[in-house]
Amino acid sequence: MGGTALYKIDECELRMPDIPLPRGTDKVAGTEAGDHRKHLLLVDDRPEDLSLLIELLKAEDFRITLAFDGHQAITRAIVGLPDLIVMDVTMPNLDGFGACRLLKADAATAHIPIIFLTSANHLTDRLEGLRHGGVDYVIKPFYAEEMVARIHIHLRGPGQMPHQADLSNVDAQSDTKEKWMVRAVVRYLQDNLVDTPSMEALAQQFGTYPKKLSAAFRSVLGKTIPEFLRAERLMEAERLLQHSSLSFTDIAAELGFSSAANFSTAFRQHAGVTPGVFRQQGRNVKDED
Repeated sequence: MGGTALYKIDECELRMPDIPLPRGTDKVAGTEAGDHRKHLLLVDDRPEDLSLLIELLKAEDFRITLAFDGHQAITRAIVGLPDLIVMDVTMPNLDGFGACRLLKADAATAHIPIIFLTSANHLTDRLEGLRHGGVDYVIKPFYAEEMVARIHIHLRGPGQMPHQADLSNVDAQSDTKEKWMVRAVVRYLQDNLVDTPSMEALAQQFGTYPKKLSAAFRSVLGKTIPEFLRAERLMEAERLLQHSSLSFTDIAAELGFSSAANFSTAFRQHAGVTPGVFRQQGRNVKDED
């Protein structure tokens, strides 16, 4: 049956147009013509934890969409383009940090502010959430009134953009989604050239499988992930050789090479000259200038 889906959270009833809310669905609430209310996407695998918050948001006439894991959040964000996302960190299939990385890698959703929710009150967790692009980090249990105030603050903040993208047919965008995932992984790897996770851990962070991730890299970039990492490390080595006084041993350690000799061999294969010659050539060019 189409029309309006009814979802009960304790005694709170949330009506959402055309969304069958049981787990596993990827359908997104549509925007009715002339509906100018602020649109919030709430993402939590335990929506009952948000019952009071939903009641307060309904009272302030927000339009609300729910998602139950990171994959649903991404699909509903692309199609619905909410004004703000409130997202739990710990969820099945794809966690909040992974979903955030993917959303920030897509130009259509990169501007959407994301507030993280979590029961983990560790500084490292909070910093990780902010590094991934979150604008705020709220510890569970939280005061619903305070969360509403934070939502209002971030809705007034910078980064809001007109909703111009037309991505209603998400399933037809498989090529776009593949490139989008690769962009997100590339950004992550560039920030973690030394301490890179295993293929299994990397794929898990982005809610996919190692074989699928490897195939996406070969399709989009024409190289494997190890080949990409090696090229990125050697390009960073070029920068360090030209613009720092670090020794070859220090550069090798900085970029995750096992030894200076291993680094020198790899660099010569990459640049056609040894690190020492490359550094001297850079100095000669500066002297000529």
